Amino acid sequence: MTSAIPGSEIFSSRPVDPDALARTLPPTLPVHTVTQQQIDELDPLTYEVIRHRLWSVTDEMGEALKRMSGSPIVTDANDFDFAISDELGQEVQVGLYNTMLVGAVDLAIYWTLQHRATNPGIVEGDMFLCNDPWVGGGLHQSDVIVYQPIFHEGKLFAWTSAICHEPDLGGSGLGSFDPSAKDVFSESLPTPPVKVVRDYELQRDVADLWVRRSRVPMLVGLDLRAKIGANTVGRNRMLAVIEQYGADTVKAVMKRMMTDAEGRLRSKLSSLPDGTWKATGYQDQSHTGDREVHKITVAMSKTDDHLTFDFTGTDKQTGVINCTYAGMRGGVMLALLPILAGDIPWSAGGLMRCFDLVSEEGTINNASFPAAVSRGPIGPAWLTGTLIAECLSQMLDRSVDLGKSVQAACCGTWDTAVIAGLDERGEQPVPFLNIMMEPMAGGYGARPTADGMDTGGLFCIPMGRIPDTEMTEFLYPLLTLWRREEPDSGGPGRQRGGVSASLAVTPYGTSLPMGLVLASAGKAVAQNNGLAGGYPGNTGLEILARSTDVIEQFAAGKIPGALEDLGGGKEFGACYAESYVAPGEVLYMHWQGGGGYGDPLHRDPAAVVVDLREGKVTAEGANVVYGVVIDAGKVDEAATARRRRDMIDERRTRSTQHSDAPIMDLSLARRLDDNLSEVTVGDVRVIACAQCGRLLGDEKSSGVLDLARYEGPSSAAGPQVTSDPSIYVDTAIVFRQLCCPGCWTAVYSGIVPADHPDHSLEISRLLPAVAER
Repeated sequence: MTSAIPGSEIFSSRPVDPDALARTLPPTLPVHTVTQQQIDELDPLTYEVIRHRLWSVTDEMGEALKRMSGSPIVTDANDFDFAISDELGQEVQVGLYNTMLVGAVDLAIYWTLQHRATNPGIVEGDMFLCNDPWVGGGLHQSDVIVYQPIFHEGKLFAWTSAICHEPDLGGSGLGSFDPSAKDVFSESLPTPPVKVVRDYELQRDVADLWVRRSRVPMLVGLDLRAKIGANTVGRNRMLAVIEQYGADTVKAVMKRMMTDAEGRLRSKLSSLPDGTWKATGYQDQSHTGDREVHKITVAMSKTDDHLTFDFTGTDKQTGVINCTYAGMRGGVMLALLPILAGDIPWSAGGLMRCFDLVSEEGTINNASFPAAVSRGPIGPAWLTGTLIAECLSQMLDRSVDLGKSVQAACCGTWDTAVIAGLDERGEQPVPFLNIMMEPMAGGYGARPTADGMDTGGLFCIPMGRIPDTEMTEFLYPLLTLWRREEPDSGGPGRQRGGVSASLAVTPYGTSLPMGLVLASAGKAVAQNNGLAGGYPGNTGLEILARSTDVIEQFAAGKIPGALEDLGGGKEFGACYAESYVAPGEVLYMHWQGGGGYGDPLHRDPAAVVVDLREGKVTAEGANVVYGVVIDAGKVDEAATARRRRDMIDERRTRSTQHSDAPIMDLSLARRLDDNLSEVTVGDVRVIACAQCGRLLGDEKSSGVLDLARYEGPSSAAGPQVTSDPSIYVDTAIVFRQLCCPGCWTAVYSGIVPADHPDHSLEISRLLPAVAER
């Protein structure tokens, strides 16, 4: 590995060959394993019973951590995870919490076996602590893992791990986020694996050294002990299973779990056509003062039963929007687990055998030390997962059986806001720090057969929750003016993306300004893209309302319910910024909803009426984007028909014109997605519009579809676009729409840089047998 600092290459981790790793271990570290024959001879009933017992161990570890931790990040948001790994670190069973962490846990164990087995050694009663994202375990320094070896009769049998996001571990920025960091030395410093427990006893010197770095040492110290306690629960439960069923039987089950998961995923992949699918996305701004966009691009190739994700062409590392290899791998798992493995037990060690990663080092999703990486999981790793999900959905959309797993992009990022100051409500002022967890309520992407879940959560944390408002006001000197779902925030489509929400808070119980750190993306360029012509969901927005009359309104017995009610000036929050919120001022956050699926002009007008009645769209959104006219709560069918014809005429007028093309017989067509079909004419495969049959391209032509093209301001996408991209970046950002020139159905709709590559036009993406291998 090339590195900016000589010698730092030792602090890097990659997947290893288990057999090769086992051969490098010293004789002082004997390991327990079983033969293939023992695995093959497992009784099916015993296998299922023990498999479910191991699953329950991770659940018990999760409950233990939540009961002991005092951090809302754990107790409310569920931003943590667990794993049981075999003797060599391969993940046998993972928790249903933050699934991105699955891509990093095993890397830390591999590294520990390679670099700690001799000095200081790995023995019974040890636990290791690590927050070095180049080593693994977590995706950035705030992800802190505590993991332990489990021994049986003197042999290393397994590992358990507990990991969660810490509210603050030092560095120059609040919550360890420094929006202007130039390298990792301005952030929380990474700590390679260190023994924090020896002979089952917490090492006070290591613990004191650890919590000393934090602005909230009591919370960090409590989380440390909570993770140690969770691991203790895991060890006790594992040893109980071993005692009941025997070590060889339990280990055979562990190996079989990974092999079964691998086999089921390979079988699913084998049923799909080979090919290559591409996706490109962007991070708008990389640090305080930056006004550029930064690209991540991936080509996903499937050959037989194996996937390769090639990120060649991704932009070089810059600013704070970088993640390490562990983050890139975590992003892949974010998408792969729910989309491809939703019906497969999550034995990640087996699932990860089914893909390879190709990436240039020193890029924003494979950054070299000492890049700033504090934004890693909620920036480039998250975007990596969104792009992988887009590629997987393109591949699956043509499958009758697997198409139900297709999903447009969910909320494109986590809008980070860290507030810290002095709480003066008690007898003595005390400092506080709060990471606003409300953006947990993001919108899910739409599916071909269903709308996205409204404020359904985050794609990477299936069991995530937002905090209780009353508890937030009890813990911190903040008053919540409102927290509510926002209409029009879900991406328009034949199936609508899930809506997101907004939050407005003001200082209450302090006389001093609070420090504020903002870190987010998706304000200029959409990160919650739609599929098959569906529109992206809303762009993110943070506003600081200055010089308001909110205190006067409180005195008059009023609580403002909208930004327009606050008066004063409005200051747009940059993607990355350090600022403040003073008493009498308001922080407003509006995070992202999910992308839509299919052309919104094909949405059932009756569904739009329901959306309007339930506050999911406004009357303007119903008319402007869906072309539905509603009168007295009912669809005006004649006016709606006229409105939709007018909108089709508008698409025709504003788009590039194309020559005539023949209409194909679709009776024997094969579905590619909502709007495209594959038809065979003689010995040539062609692509036709699934709505009207117009010929759009064939495998022997120039390689791109013949679609009408429109580019206009991002606001042309609809009312979900909440701000002008020029506020944030200098790059030209457009609403691009590609339509069938026959019926003017939208085939692609996106808010992208003007030079964004048109992957949606590539015939090789749609007829993958002619794709490059």
